[in-house]
Amino acid sequence: MYRLLFDLVFRRMDPERAHEVAFALIGAVGRVPVLRDVVSRVLRVPRGGAGAVRVWGRTFPGRFGLAAGFDKDARAVEGLAMLGFAFVEVGTVTAHPQPGNDKPRLWRVLPQRALRNRMGFNNQGSAAVAERLRRLRATPHGRALVVGVNIGKTKVTPVEDAAADYATSAERLAPYADYLVVNVSSPNTPGLRDLQAVDALRPVLEAVRVAADEATTRAARPAVPVLVKIAPDLSDDDVDAVADLVAELGLDGVVAVNTTIAHDLGPGGLSGPPVLARGLDVVARLRTRLGPDAVLVGVGGVSGAADAREYLAVGATLVQAYTAFIYEGPFYAARVARALASDATAREVR
Repeated sequence: MYRLLFDLVFRRMDPERAHEVAFALIGAVGRVPVLRDVVSRVLRVPRGGAGAVRVWGRTFPGRFGLAAGFDKDARAVEGLAMLGFAFVEVGTVTAHPQPGNDKPRLWRVLPQRALRNRMGFNNQGSAAVAERLRRLRATPHGRALVVGVNIGKTKVTPVEDAAADYATSAERLAPYADYLVVNVSSPNTPGLRDLQAVDALRPVLEAVRVAADEATTRAARPAVPVLVKIAPDLSDDDVDAVADLVAELGLDGVVAVNTTIAHDLGPGGLSGPPVLARGLDVVARLRTRLGPDAVLVGVGGVSGAADAREYLAVGATLVQAYTAFIYEGPFYAARVARALASDATAREVR
């Protein structure tokens, strides 16, 4: 049914406009308790049970979540959880509001069921997102949701001031996040990927860790885990160098991978199936380098349960998706979540 709707309606719309329409509907339904409960039951969303997993001392209702980019300003967390995502990573959020790059900035790559984007971190800024998350966390339902926050550098902030820029966002958002992700791997902010070099990355991660710890201490909350998100375009040696820095700083994990610039389709990063093979390689390499206890979030090209299983098989702790959600529609997340929960149940029986 959704395939027909996508072919007849959504693919004829500008991709960003189609996103806004679907996003508004998800957010509206998710804010109405009775409606979101009905939708979750219709979709047969699994909650807890064998599919649940403990990560950083917090129970995640499942291993499959939504990657950053879909809900940039934390406006539809309840609705996205309603559809079956066990956790939702909002953002990318910057210290200051910014409009992002000029339109058009989002394109479908239909033959590959992929997306190309050069959005440029369009968002309302960390102060506005923090206030929205504060209101969400003020409700019992909102506190029960697992929410990560992905933070990036404001475009106008000079690279030499990046650490302070990230720290501003971390300070505002840490009290309301289940984890923070330091995004230094988007190709759509000039100079951002240069921060993946360990000498530039170290002060950013250290500043975020200090700011987050101070903020959670003031709020009388547990320390929030801090992760770094890396690009698929890093060389193997650079992946190893980032892993070594993560271990040195005692960081809480790595998100791998972001969009790729290894394509000839035009400006921006490519997501979806073309990223899968490299995503699996990077997660496997990180697992070998960081050992069995590191938390790794695998993302990139997860078109269905089989791809999610591949990420888990090579060492991912959690799995995220975004692009396939656009193509597969509202039943996608619950379908993958049920498959992974069924796998967990089968392992328990054995």
